Amino acid sequence: MLKKLSTLGCLLFIQKNYAQNTAGFTLKVIEAQSQKALPSVVVSVQNTSFLQLTSASGTVLFDQLPPNAYYVLLHSQGYKDQLLAVTVAPKTITDLGTIALSTDPMAEIQSATIALSEEQLNDDFNGSESTAPLLQASRDVFQQAAAFQWGQSRFRIRGLDAENATLLLNGLTLNKVYDGRPQWGDWGGINDVLRNQEIVIGTAAFDYSFGGLLGAQHISTRASSYRSGSRISFAGTNTTYNWRAMATYASGVSKKGWAFVVSAGKRIGENPYFEGTHFDGNSAFISVEKQFNEQHSLNFTGIYTPNSRAKTAPNTAEVFNLMGSRYNSYWGFQNGKKRNARIKTVEEPLLLLNHYFKINDKTQLQSGVLYQWGNISNSNIDFQNANNPDPTYYRKMPSYYTSLYEKDQGEFSGAFIPDEENAEKSRLAFLENPQINWSALYRANQQPILNSNGTIIGYEPSKSNYILYEDRADETVLAANTLLNSQLSETVAVTAGTNFKTSKTQHYQKVIDLLGGSYFEDIDAFYNGNQAQSDLNHPNRQVVEGDTYGYNYFIRAQVIQAFTQFQFRFRKLQFYLGQEFSMTKYQREGLYKNGQYENNSLGKSNSINFENFGFKAGMTYSISGKQAVLLHAAHLSKAPTIQNTFPNARLNNSIVNGLTNETHSSIEATYLYRTPIIKVRATAYYSYLKNTTENSFFYAEGIFDDGAGYTNTDAFVGQTLTQLHKQNYGAELSIEYPISATLKTTLAAAYGRYTYASNPNVTITNDAQASVDNSNPVFDFGKAILKNYHQAGLPQQAYSAGLEYRNPHYWWIGTNINYITESYISVSPIARTAIFFRNPANGFPFPEATEERAKELLRQEKLDPILLLNLTGGKTWRIKGKTLGLFMSITNLLDTHYQIGGYEQARNANFRQRNQDASSGTPNFGNKYFQGYGRNYFVSLYLNL
Repeated sequence: MLKKLSTLGCLLFIQKNYAQNTAGFTLKVIEAQSQKALPSVVVSVQNTSFLQLTSASGTVLFDQLPPNAYYVLLHSQGYKDQLLAVTVAPKTITDLGTIALSTDPMAEIQSATIALSEEQLNDDFNGSESTAPLLQASRDVFQQAAAFQWGQSRFRIRGLDAENATLLLNGLTLNKVYDGRPQWGDWGGINDVLRNQEIVIGTAAFDYSFGGLLGAQHISTRASSYRSGSRISFAGTNTTYNWRAMATYASGVSKKGWAFVVSAGKRIGENPYFEGTHFDGNSAFISVEKQFNEQHSLNFTGIYTPNSRAKTAPNTAEVFNLMGSRYNSYWGFQNGKKRNARIKTVEEPLLLLNHYFKINDKTQLQSGVLYQWGNISNSNIDFQNANNPDPTYYRKMPSYYTSLYEKDQGEFSGAFIPDEENAEKSRLAFLENPQINWSALYRANQQPILNSNGTIIGYEPSKSNYILYEDRADETVLAANTLLNSQLSETVAVTAGTNFKTSKTQHYQKVIDLLGGSYFEDIDAFYNGNQAQSDLNHPNRQVVEGDTYGYNYFIRAQVIQAFTQFQFRFRKLQFYLGQEFSMTKYQREGLYKNGQYENNSLGKSNSINFENFGFKAGMTYSISGKQAVLLHAAHLSKAPTIQNTFPNARLNNSIVNGLTNETHSSIEATYLYRTPIIKVRATAYYSYLKNTTENSFFYAEGIFDDGAGYTNTDAFVGQTLTQLHKQNYGAELSIEYPISATLKTTLAAAYGRYTYASNPNVTITNDAQASVDNSNPVFDFGKAILKNYHQAGLPQQAYSAGLEYRNPHYWWIGTNINYITESYISVSPIARTAIFFRNPANGFPFPEATEERAKELLRQEKLDPILLLNLTGGKTWRIKGKTLGLFMSITNLLDTHYQIGGYEQARNANFRQRNQDASSGTPNFGNKYFQGYGRNYFVSLYLNL
């Protein structure tokens, strides 16, 4: 009896003590239209470490909160966030009742943004430099503006491209080792299954990776994390494609612990916006998970999204003035159908296997293996001993005749002698035949068949002067990772991870169409003898469709990374420390013995090894429940990419002279003010990227000096920039203010200054000077005066003001007006070297190269500002327990025509040629521009079952 009384007394004491310390709140979350409970909603008490997920019934209970006033954030993918003001009284559990979350239209806007961003993939083997795809899961007003309002102008947050961010899928890094960027085309068309995302911008703490200066993004495809149900959607647009269909099904977790998700899609388009373009994409996705018990789970993911798209051409102002802003020179009619010569095809299936191990309630271990294989190819026309088939080739344009000069008179320029008559003939000829003449190419590859009277009665195949080929990269990737997350105590959490990736890529040219001919000679027709041979071990090859030719080599890469992160959370202060170490190794193996580089092309190159470290730290200080100040800083080194390691990997094993690691540093400070009435974020940032390297190729006239012993001053050259530093600083502002329960206004602003912070060293590789005795014909052109020039191809300022109306009957409409400016074209570094001002005929400076004229001639062109008015709207219906939704957007409602980028042509490689061309008033080698979209639309109809 005494024992029972003692036990009862202990229980009463514990209950009394618990009651004295119990304070907090409870709530239930439901879906607004269906009124069904929402599980797995993230409920976080702002500026504290308290966070929970709602249960299967949609409820959550916080019972250990100190009495105070708080703001509670409710967040779930596909729904609009809600911020609640809560006052916690002593010894009281406050019931906040039922909270309804409405669907977020940003999920559909994401689909429209993907349609825009894919068209920006202008490079051959890499992704878009736009950071819009990185931001599609973000709820921040500024980041939404960056993705959905400014993305089509190639806006980049903080002036940083995607290689400065880490993209992960189930913990495994997806950035390509070739250029450091993700290949967005590898998962296009499966939007519905990629919405479980976490994003950080900048160098904030992240639970999956150390990240980069721009940030990190993690996508989870764990089958059990998807809400059960089906979704079917149809969309129409006039940007990259015309039509899209998608279907997705998620089973939820069965009683036996199985869950699976499947999704499939189709995108297709013919001339959606720019002339002669098309798109064809198929998408398939599967995720299967088996939960063996509460601790162990295994998940398999498969993704296959083959797609091909026709490219659009940059052109000079002369061409666009003649043909209009939608003109594209890459296509022509063949048998009455449009055929584009430049097609990019991506086909890289991806398989992942992940193991999830819940060691205990505070520690989780996640491991994974990734295998990816496939190819990326880019087609083009190759030709030998024949005229250039490009309809905009410089000799075919009127400006070729209106920019003529006589030969130099000694050291002085010859007289200006425009030929207006031939210029007019050229203009008329171009207007009559502005596209590729496929019939003429076929005819040039055939010889006539004559009868006994000498009359042509037909044609038969002969040696091809023109062919269609593709540059291919066939890559195989194997990667593995392990990630540990542990809550060591109420105030300390640790994250540690290791990653391993190995890649083997074969780069080569492949004949895909002989265009009516019988064979093509595997030689470089610009050279003679051994130098003309692609492979001295197999000289004078006659290649046919399916054959490899031109160049052929492997690139092997291996990357090992490890990182740790410690987070400390106290009532007012949170801070973190992160460290990273990585080892990177590259090696080239040539499969051809190139005639220009007999001793430096076949076999393996030296192995290039890099070791790198990274450190970052940050803190959040909570001024109150409404206000917080954040400070982040990072310093890291980074291996140069494969693209910037080998200056001419197609032909030889050479490595960039003096190649070193890049060094990146950044610091940022943010002020946050968040209440249910108004949300404000203001950020200032500074980034410095040191010792970057860039490689490029072009044909240059008058680049070499006769006095140095070169018989030809013109050459096709490779240009390498080293010791190139970049400086980016600026500020970001976002404000969200609800005028009423149904009307909300937003403001986003970005002000930046992104410049080159050094005068890089320029080296030129001239393959024509290669020989057995000179296997590395590199010429030092000294410093290029690039310091304080603007980084090109991105707006440095952007502003957006928005107004959104949401009707209680589940329809909404929004509009944004955007002003985007301070975008500059890419300059030619060689035109900023001392050699540019030297006459190749005698080695002396040009007499007309005055400082005033040089300043005017080399002024970096700024593109016109862009004013975009965008309109979005949507409506949802609840029909017999199902949700039917309609989303519509019109971008660039005013049909503004604008350029999104451009570059100086480097062909005029000395001052006199460039000055003459510019002084003519009709430059033949004027700047080339990329056009943006005019008025375009996106309409989506979806059904959630």
